[in-house]
Amino acid sequence: MSEILAQVGLTALTALLAIAVMFLLTKLMGTKQVSQMTMFDYVTGITVGSIAAELATELEEPAKPLTAMVVCGLVAVLISVLTCKSVKLRTWITGKPLVLLQDGVIFRENLKKAKLDLNEFLTYCRIGGWFDLSQLQTAVLEHNGSVSFLPKEKDRPATPADLDLSPRQSNLQTPFIMDGQLLRDNIRRTGKEEEWVRRSLLRQGYQNEREVFLAVWDGNEKLTVFPMRERNPR
Repeated sequence: MSEILAQVGLTALTALLAIAVMFLLTKLMGTKQVSQMTMFDYVTGITVGSIAAELATELEEPAKPLTAMVVCGLVAVLISVLTCKSVKLRTWITGKPLVLLQDGVIFRENLKKAKLDLNEFLTYCRIGGWFDLSQLQTAVLEHNGSVSFLPKEKDRPATPADLDLSPRQSNLQTPFIMDGQLLRDNIRRTGKEEEWVRRSLLRQGYQNEREVFLAVWDGNEKLTVFPMRERNPR
């Protein structure tokens, strides 16, 4: 019984070690969404995760998977630093964009280089909202696998500048209240006061911040409030 408990405890410790090392490595490697990852980033992430799983259950020689895990993470960080400093190395490692369509011509050779067939290309177009290829000026396959589209000038959405309008610039919304608590640092940083927030709440029918689940400020004079007690949708 004592041996079983000892093994369970050791397994728990190695699992915690794997999680801690993996967390530190991911912080070093940076935060990217899956859609922003290059193929190398994707493969490195899978490799580090696989080694971490092995480390979590390795009781006899945990130093081996730990070393491999750290080496893989540090190599990924080193390559990231080098690609930031060298354009040639960046192109070689991450690749470069490929023009798939331009001026009504679909480039078959670039489709072959990208390992895409026509059905996959058409799928990308539909996902991007383009069902009529004649509306596209250019389609570019980015190095992370996504496809960017440039519509023809007559088919792009109208902008306020096209209509000679000058709308007010929108600002990034700043949370002032979360989970019924005032975010005093945010309020102070924007130059507002807590009393202004409370007055805005009173005008909207809230007695205090404890009745508010989320409140965000738009950078002008509008405080958008979401109540703590929501109505169940019918």
